[in-house]
Amino acid sequence: MKLLSIAIPCYNSENYMRKCVESLLVGGEDVEILIVDDGSTKDRTAEIADEYAANYPSIVKAIHKENGGHGSAVNAGIANATGLYFKVVDSDDWVKQEAYLQILDKLKELIGGDTMLDMLVSNFVYEKEGERRKKVMHYRHILPQDEMFTWGDCHHFRKGHYILMHSVIFRTKLLRDCGMQLPEHTFYVDNLYVYEPLPYVRNIYYLDVNFYRYYIGREDQSVNESVMIGRIDQQLTVNRLMIDYLAEHKYEIYKNKRLYQYMRNYLEIIMTVSSALLIRSGTEEHLDMKKALWQYLKDKDKGLYFYMRHGIMGGAMNLPGRGGRKISVDAYLVCQRIFKFN
Repeated sequence: MKLLSIAIPCYNSENYMRKCVESLLVGGEDVEILIVDDGSTKDRTAEIADEYAANYPSIVKAIHKENGGHGSAVNAGIANATGLYFKVVDSDDWVKQEAYLQILDKLKELIGGDTMLDMLVSNFVYEKEGERRKKVMHYRHILPQDEMFTWGDCHHFRKGHYILMHSVIFRTKLLRDCGMQLPEHTFYVDNLYVYEPLPYVRNIYYLDVNFYRYYIGREDQSVNESVMIGRIDQQLTVNRLMIDYLAEHKYEIYKNKRLYQYMRNYLEIIMTVSSALLIRSGTEEHLDMKKALWQYLKDKDKGLYFYMRHGIMGGAMNLPGRGGRKISVDAYLVCQRIFKFN
């Protein structure tokens, strides 16, 4: 069995996927690299995947499937993984060699202990085009270091400081046991990926290394603001699924108050992003969609609704009139700078 399976969802990724794969090959025989070709048609993605599989048969597997979107590719990665642990690396991102080797060494060390590790957290770096100073997302003041810990040992997560797909390595069996199936033909499912498995996570380890390099800058990238507004229906689908999950599992999750607070705050961030984008677009249709989203939350869980609606961010996203919407947009721009979500 491999130590770590790494899935690379690829869709017409010819121009940048080699940098990603090459950065991961450094892991050698400890890793399994699953290049998931999600029905690419416009370039040589499939051929490049097969080339790597042929050149590194004991490390790389090429998986070819019909197009189903990012979530479908992640699902395929989980289904085909043979490693004890699982990581997703997007095809336009890469990892830093020194930190990568440290993570593999730490995983080897931890699997030899008495306690099974469920989730390893590390830092990631925003590689934003045109910015010289790279923002590092770390967890030094939130998560204990140099020890295995549980949710109860975590400090308070501040607004905007949360765990993204770039931060986490999950135990593969945990991902399968939690029953998560990411929706097909839907962007922004990474929010579900770092949400639904969390109640199954018992033991966590934080390694303070700048491992994942998250590239932001392509015009067609899913986190580009205009692209996000164009795909707002998919953002709302993910948002509603997150509402459903927390509302339906609320009492079970609430037994672990620190975990519940974290998941509630994360949902609040997603509500803010969805609301801000709908306000930003400025159409009556989108303003009605924003009202419908908040009504959906209210219908699902009145307690969650009142907590978020009367919080700072929820209040800012629901100010009345044209003047209120202007303040909401200004608040959104502040959120952009702080949270770096696009």
